[in-house]
Amino acid sequence: MTTTSLPGGTYRLADDLTLTRVGYGAMQLAGPGVFGPPSDPDEAVRVLRAVVELGITHIDTSDFYGPHVTNQLIRDALAPYPADLRIVTKVGARRDEQGGWPHAREPHELVEQVHDNLRNLGVEQLDVVNLRMGGVDAPEAGSIAPQFAALAELQQQGLIRHLGLSTVDADQLAEAQTIAPVVCVQNMYNVARREDDALVDLTAEQGIAYVPYFPLGGFSPLQSGALDRVAERLEVSRLTVALSWLLQRSPNMLLIPGTSSVAHLRDNVASAGFVLPEDAVAELDAIGSAA
Repeated sequence: MTTTSLPGGTYRLADDLTLTRVGYGAMQLAGPGVFGPPSDPDEAVRVLRAVVELGITHIDTSDFYGPHVTNQLIRDALAPYPADLRIVTKVGARRDEQGGWPHAREPHELVEQVHDNLRNLGVEQLDVVNLRMGGVDAPEAGSIAPQFAALAELQQQGLIRHLGLSTVDADQLAEAQTIAPVVCVQNMYNVARREDDALVDLTAEQGIAYVPYFPLGGFSPLQSGALDRVAERLEVSRLTVALSWLLQRSPNMLLIPGTSSVAHLRDNVASAGFVLPEDAVAELDAIGSAA
C-alpha cells in the first residue's frame, strides 16, 4: 500500500482497532438517492482504490446502500483486502421498491442484515457493525437492548469483531455498554448542529470514537451565512472549514466524507488538513448557538 500523511493521524478504538481519523464514506458510490448502481462503475472502483492508495484505513458503508451496491463494489475493487483496512458497516434499515428507508430493527432482521454484509463484502467476520437507531438526523428515546443484544450474540459467535451505535443518545449508549463494549458512535453533528456536544466529550473521556455525519447538514440561513463568511475570509471552501472544525473539535472525532469522484476524494482529504486559526474557531463555535 502506498501511504501518505493524513490529517489528524489515527485513533485507537480498541487494542486491535486503529483507524485513520480521515476515513471514507461509501454511500455516494450508489446511484441517485443511494439507490441502484452508479452511473460510472469504473470511477467508483477507482475511488475505492484511491482510498487505499491515500492510506485511509477506515471505510464506512452499509448493505442497505444500493441496496447491496456499495458493498459489492468494495469487494470487487479491494478484495483481497489490505491487512490494515477496516470496513465499518451498519444495520437497522432496508430499502423498499420506491427507494425508501423503512426501519428493519427486529432481532431476526438484524441477523439477516449481518449475513448480507458478510456475503456482499466477501468476508467471514465484520470489523465493526453499528446499530442504526433513531430517525434521519436525531435519536429517538427508548430501549435498544433487544437489538444490541442480538448483535452482541453474533459477536460472541465470531461474526463481528466490534460493535458501535448510530443515532443514539447518552442513555442508549450507557444501556448498550451493559451488554457489550461500544467502540464508536455515529450521529449527526457539525458546527451548527451541536446537540451532541456533551456526548462528544463523554465518548472522548471513554475512548470511544465519535463519527459525525452530514458535516454541512441542518444549517439555518443565518448559520450558513456565517460559515460562508469564515470560508471567504480564509479563502477556502465551506466544506474545508466544516471538516477542519470537526477534526479540531475533539481528538476522538473521525470523519467519513463521501464522494463518487477521485478528484473530490483528494480534495476532501486535503480539506481536512487545513488548520483553522483560533479566531475562526471562536467565530465558528458561536454558529452553534445562532438562531
